[in-house]
Amino acid sequence: MRFASFVHAGEKSYGIVMPGDRILDLPAAAQLAGLALPADFLGLVAAGAPALAMVRSLMARGGPAHGLAEVRLTAPIPRPTKNVFCVGRNYVDHVAEGYRARGTETKLPEAPQFFTKPPTAVIGPDEPFALDAAVSVKMDYEVELALIIGTAGRDIPTERAWDHVFGVTILNDITARDLQRRHDQWFKGKGLDRSCPMGPFVVTRDEIVDPGQLELSLTVNGEPRQRAKVAQMIFPIPEIIASLSTGLTLEPGDIIATGTPSGVGYAMDPPHYLTPGDEVICEISGIGRLVTPITAYRRD
Repeated sequence: MRFASFVHAGEKSYGIVMPGDRILDLPAAAQLAGLALPADFLGLVAAGAPALAMVRSLMARGGPAHGLAEVRLTAPIPRPTKNVFCVGRNYVDHVAEGYRARGTETKLPEAPQFFTKPPTAVIGPDEPFALDAAVSVKMDYEVELALIIGTAGRDIPTERAWDHVFGVTILNDITARDLQRRHDQWFKGKGLDRSCPMGPFVVTRDEIVDPGQLELSLTVNGEPRQRAKVAQMIFPIPEIIASLSTGLTLEPGDIIATGTPSGVGYAMDPPHYLTPGDEVICEISGIGRLVTPITAYRRD
């Protein structure tokens, strides 16, 4: 199943993408059928298997639907209840290009390296990211596969980690490289407002036969910059979940970005940072494409 959150005629809702590029409004369809579903997608994720069974019955029954072109898609979870968990330096070639750009010897991480992005960073597809030159002049992009946790757990073993995933989506970890270097850590440079575009769809885990075969790619103004398969991760998905959940409870709706491959702007020769007028497109096979226009920040 492929879920999306959206706005139609000024009303927020969520639904499931049907054949013919139509989206079934799930809360509205449930109401017509005399049933009740949570008001938003986060609530659906938390409601678990019974809610998904109801969704399947509504898909068969049908109900109010809109063309995808008639709605404005938002981030699947527009306001996460926690910071977005992120994994840094999780593709060998990306680690190598970073050391190469700094002129130092490559050293691979021995354990997943975690940081977070605050809820205020999250925006949806086609929403602009505005460059503020007073904040950063070295803004970069990073396409990533993001996991949506569906089942709570702590100390999750690797062999059961995938069972805790509701589904997957696309995330762009927009990063201020100058802030990252100045503060000598990742949070400040990666936690700016609107620096976490996400979406447009969440694909449930049952439709992902082999996560390792998912292919990530990113273009800037149509120019290919990044491309890799999830199988190239240093720390695969089960290990990420097991490591993060050690002593830390993951909850339904938690989001985990799993790292970016090589091809980022700061490691190019010369570096290529984002500028107003750019269009960044992130794609992951089987999920969709996430478009982010880059604009100039205005202080009115």
